[in-house]
Amino acid sequence: MSGLRCQIGPSVLNADLSMAAGEVSRLVAAGADFLHLDVMDGHFVPNLTFGPPFVKCLRNNTPHALFETHMMVSNPEQWIEAMADAGVNQYTFHIEPVKDIEAVCRKVREAGMRVGLALNPGTPISAVEEYIPIADLILVMTVQPGFGGQKFMHDQMEKVKWLRNQYPLLDIEVDGGVGPSNISCCAEAGANVIVSGTAVINSPDPADVIALLKNTVESSLHKCSV
Repeated sequence: MSGLRCQIGPSVLNADLSMAAGEVSRLVAAGADFLHLDVMDGHFVPNLTFGPPFVKCLRNNTPHALFETHMMVSNPEQWIEAMADAGVNQYTFHIEPVKDIEAVCRKVREAGMRVGLALNPGTPISAVEEYIPIADLILVMTVQPGFGGQKFMHDQMEKVKWLRNQYPLLDIEVDGGVGPSNISCCAEAGANVIVSGTAVINSPDPADVIALLKNTVESSLHKCSV
């Protein structure tokens, strides 16, 4: 697993969106490897957040940051071109509402973005297994998508362990209730891409939290590579 890199991405949705540009700059300065942008359409999940114009505004203010959009939407295909135009680097969509996952993956890549496939807690790993070779990242949700502040689901680490055992060099992301109290179990299971919202955003020193998360994951990656 020496080729894997730890990446920490704060969830922008947890920040004060009235000051989004400043918050994004603050998180990048604190050591964020990427910014996780939760896009909700009010259909796939009940909540409604923001779309391509908001993402494009953030991109204009933060030209060099890596943006991942987490597409909690019923029709991820219809958002691809607009998000690519907005400057998104990683397009991660949920497989549950998609009929032709391979076609959506292809269109995301053709638009110049990396492909991420997301799984709800109730979705078995078998549902995504055949598509892993055409994806850059698998996102294992550790809460039900659409709401913040939920309790971390430890049982989802079995999915992470299976993925890491089968695909040693795959980027495996976890999202939902992740922070200093449970980062060790995420790292030990094999996750190397960490989304953390409340734990980072609400900390008086986000840089310290990001450093703690990163050091924990990197330590586990190092142990597995020796």
